[in-house]
Amino acid sequence: MTKQYEPSAEQVNSEQLYLEMGLTEEEYALVQKFLGRLPNYTETGLFAVLWSEHCSYKNTKPLLKRLPTTGPQVLQGPGEGAGVVDIGDGQAVVFKIESHNHPSAVEPYQGAATGVGGILRDVFSMGARPIAVLNSLRLGELDQERNEYLLREIVAGIAGYGNTIGVPTVGGEVQFDPCYEDNPLVNAMAVGLIEHGQMRQGLAAGVGNAVIYAGAKTGRDGIHGATFASAEFDAEEAQEPVALQIGYPEIGKRLMEACLEVVQSPHLVGIQDMGAAGLTSSSAEMASKAGTGIELNLDLVPQSEDGMTAYEMMLSESQERMLLVVEKGHEEETVSLLKSYDLEVAVIGKVTAERQLRLIHDGEIRAEVPIVALVDEAPVYYQPAQEPAYYREFQQLEVETPHVEDLTTTFLQLLQQPTVASKAWIYEQFENDLSTVQGPGSNAAVVAIPNSNKALALTTDCNSRYLYLDPFIGGAIAVAEAARNIICSGGRPLAITDGLNFGSPYKPEIFWQIEQSIEGISVACKALDTPVIGGNVSLSNETNGEAIYPTPIIGMVGVVEERAQVTNKTFKQAGDLIYLCGTTYPEFGGSELQKMLEGEISGRPPQLELDVEKKLQGQVADAIQAGIIQSAHDLSEGGLAVALTECLVDGEFGANIELGEDLVSELFSESQSRFLLSVRPEHKEAFERLVEATLLGKVSNEPVLRISDPRGEVLSLELEQLVQAWKGAIPCLLS
Repeated sequence: MTKQYEPSAEQVNSEQLYLEMGLTEEEYALVQKFLGRLPNYTETGLFAVLWSEHCSYKNTKPLLKRLPTTGPQVLQGPGEGAGVVDIGDGQAVVFKIESHNHPSAVEPYQGAATGVGGILRDVFSMGARPIAVLNSLRLGELDQERNEYLLREIVAGIAGYGNTIGVPTVGGEVQFDPCYEDNPLVNAMAVGLIEHGQMRQGLAAGVGNAVIYAGAKTGRDGIHGATFASAEFDAEEAQEPVALQIGYPEIGKRLMEACLEVVQSPHLVGIQDMGAAGLTSSSAEMASKAGTGIELNLDLVPQSEDGMTAYEMMLSESQERMLLVVEKGHEEETVSLLKSYDLEVAVIGKVTAERQLRLIHDGEIRAEVPIVALVDEAPVYYQPAQEPAYYREFQQLEVETPHVEDLTTTFLQLLQQPTVASKAWIYEQFENDLSTVQGPGSNAAVVAIPNSNKALALTTDCNSRYLYLDPFIGGAIAVAEAARNIICSGGRPLAITDGLNFGSPYKPEIFWQIEQSIEGISVACKALDTPVIGGNVSLSNETNGEAIYPTPIIGMVGVVEERAQVTNKTFKQAGDLIYLCGTTYPEFGGSELQKMLEGEISGRPPQLELDVEKKLQGQVADAIQAGIIQSAHDLSEGGLAVALTECLVDGEFGANIELGEDLVSELFSESQSRFLLSVRPEHKEAFERLVEATLLGKVSNEPVLRISDPRGEVLSLELEQLVQAWKGAIPCLLS
């Protein structure tokens, strides 16, 4: 086997190789202070990767502390592989969202696939069986060839991994905007179920206990993955070959089943996914949480390539790998169990009393560094925040109601905008199973809980245009919209996981966006009793200095107490009454209509009163539980026009709607805290006692949407026209 040369500590220092690894001058000096000497090449790499933004959250940690993370329903908050929330009857739901943005920009298929694989490992490392995957995607406009390519490959990657491993992709959302042209966002969320008392943690406890490697072999793919994800793009460099991670879902499936069996063992002490920073993060973090140390013999690590150095093995992000700690004396039975699933398995180390990460390779100590310094003493920065000039300008700008020449043409054009059009082309590539009560395209996905009459409602939401115009309001709206989707599906919101995607934190205006967004999320979560139980931060989503819109994705889970309460958005029968719950204002800042007509967004986004939001959500939830709601749909992008369309296109009915004189506002405004509901005539009085709502009209047998104002009928669209416009838009663009 050929040995590779590693620079000496003196060379690392004199040639400033630490800068190439991502450490600053000040951070490198801090490393020397902790060690009392110059770090060698491998040790420098360990600090560089664990002190990267992607692993340490060194620029956002002070802000994340502002989020509410506790509540009577929370069994495990941030800090483990995934959060855990009680759902009653001795059961809990385990879930988390994470991003895989930079890899997906370079190699979209594998970037998306490994994003799904990584988040699934986070869930089953907790001891939970994954039951569902969701996604949240952001891309540039589909009239550009590269964006079409990215969409096809990203969707194929999600489908390829999820379908193979056998966990259904049940929901998600997609937004298209030029700001994502060079920086697509791929956020994946996984959800699992577990019994109380069976939860596992990533702990390397018990001096002398064995450290076991399981999964696929370690190669050179993904080295520097965490630091790569912490840096901005250069337009030309983004296209250069990078040793990115490659997913192997067949191995991932065997690893999942093996881990779900091994977590039942009383001799398992801890288990953690080798995700970002691979062996480095999993070993150091497990030891940090247990207050111990770890010694690893890297000669024993299963390797797929010859001549790998200690540095390469520790920083590799090869996929489908787990690190386990097992009680001393029970290594053989654990190894035997894992090998029965045709996995690479090896005892590669032990837990030590000294709080050091010690690495042995070729019979020599290649690194020996304090765990506390690596994990707990990573530098934390308090970056300056500055309100952008555009924000004050937009706050003072009065956005007038757009002038619409032809109502019918505008209505149909709006339905064809990729952000609001049907995403069936995407989700029809995902396989579902019998547990999926409501799949993609619903308000929220609904998944049955086995051996129970209950179900889980799941959603991902975020309108980044609102966040660009006003990150505080936009952050709060993202939480509120997610909750409305859960409510409209018959569920009760429980908690959220957040995927925080932003530009560079070293720019005061961007850091201000991050700070305001987190504050808005925090306020909304407190008001709606949905604590944050975990998540992910992805910064430096920029190319050539141009940042994406602030995009904090909200993944929310709710519980449906009785499956009979599951509700969807489709109108059910002619004669049903159609109500609008909530108040419409002429609010067009950041709206789909504004972007379509003007080609850009400006002004203030729709405003949000959280006390009103909470009250109306409660009223709609009560009415659904009382059994007097036929269909329910929240109003979001595209306003009432899009909501009405979505309530009609999967059915066979039409609707007769009567509106006021301000037709453009009533049809296209994106005012918040609104629901479109249908009710049987015999439930009219009971409904109106429970819900503050305005009667708009009725469902009709004639498959036509007719809209009138005080002057008479102003719009008539056949159901087939709506279907062709809404369902045909994305396939037409992709053809």
